[in-house]
Amino acid sequence: MRVLLIGSGGREHALAWKLAQSLMLEKLYVAPGNGGTSEVAENVLLDPADHAAVVGFAKANAVDFVVIGPDAPVVAGLGDDVRAAGIACFGPSKAAAQLEGSKSFTKALCDEMGIPTAAYRKFEAEAPALTYLRGHGTPIVIKADGLALGKGVTVAMTVDEAERAIAGCFAGQFGASGASVVIEDFLEGEEASFFVLCDGERTLPLATAQDHKRAFDGDMGPNTGGMGAYSPAAVMTPELIERTMREIIEPTVRGMRARGTPYQGVLFAGLMITREGPKLIEYNARFGDPETQPMVLRLESDLLELLHATATGNLAGKTATWRPEAALTVVVAAKGYPGHYEKGSLIGPLPAETESLKVFHAGTKRDGERLLSNGGRVLNVTALGGTVAEAKERADAAIGMIDWPEGFCRHDIGWRAILRERNAQLDG
Repeated sequence: MRVLLIGSGGREHALAWKLAQSLMLEKLYVAPGNGGTSEVAENVLLDPADHAAVVGFAKANAVDFVVIGPDAPVVAGLGDDVRAAGIACFGPSKAAAQLEGSKSFTKALCDEMGIPTAAYRKFEAEAPALTYLRGHGTPIVIKADGLALGKGVTVAMTVDEAERAIAGCFAGQFGASGASVVIEDFLEGEEASFFVLCDGERTLPLATAQDHKRAFDGDMGPNTGGMGAYSPAAVMTPELIERTMREIIEPTVRGMRARGTPYQGVLFAGLMITREGPKLIEYNARFGDPETQPMVLRLESDLLELLHATATGNLAGKTATWRPEAALTVVVAAKGYPGHYEKGSLIGPLPAETESLKVFHAGTKRDGERLLSNGGRVLNVTALGGTVAEAKERADAAIGMIDWPEGFCRHDIGWRAILRERNAQLDG
């Protein structure tokens, strides 16, 4: 099978690395790719926003299957255009991708299907949003309604912080994505990520993970696209997974099918595990970044087979098998991220890859033999271990071998799971 993977981040390097292991694969292209994807595939200079160019390349190169990685081309309907050209595509339709593209769309579906989530209000103008905020009080959650690169959510602990977030949205901080704002009640609990494949009718649960959004240790600093993650998420017990499927995923799939917009792709549920049980924070219509990196290190099944079965409505009978170890990834980012940062700094030699260690590239590019930074999140150092603590030790040790003074990372990825492991040892 000849495959075109769309994207250039750490998620896409992880997907490309795993797709390249498939016996079904004949040729793998990545557009536009990065300095790491070029090691396992052929990078192609295509703009994912230029749908005609993507389709034209796929036809000219006899591509059988297109896999869309990032959120923007999914929400923009690239999958629809690829399928219209007669090419199989992994990624939901533009209509179904509203689950990620519009927070208010998802909230309305939750109301319709009785899916547990935080109470909310949607606002189209700043003044009524501020009036509601002042009457409600804090803590409270402010969200730009549309896509905002993972940065359009503010968990405000003070009214002043919430006011600034609302004003920023309506002042154009997130462009058209902030033209309307969703204000939600604050949920108490622990966050987790849950991934499911859906072929329009059937579902196949994949894995759980937990990411770390804040830039600095101790969950401090600004929100980012994610500074690290581990899998599986210790908080997601078998009972909670079963409840999530029954109370959140299955009603979503039924509701989307009933609307005439069946969901076909990966459904990424961001959850809050509260005292009452799992509640939906938001949906993403693609694999997570950086959750994908530890997940693919644990996946034993053929990823290409699973994605193609999803895209063609053939998930019946498919299973996904996973290594029992934990996996953890630490993002090494350019200093200044998620604010202003410099590109083009030289990255020294990376640690040797082993069965238990892989460095996935995110914001990198090749300049001959040199590896240069080319983004905010630059490297994803990912390791397996018998415990989360062991995986973290391996990842941290590998980071210590990387000569890149312009980078920084968090040193407490996986801290909740590690604390659980220590407490379990003490109890034992």
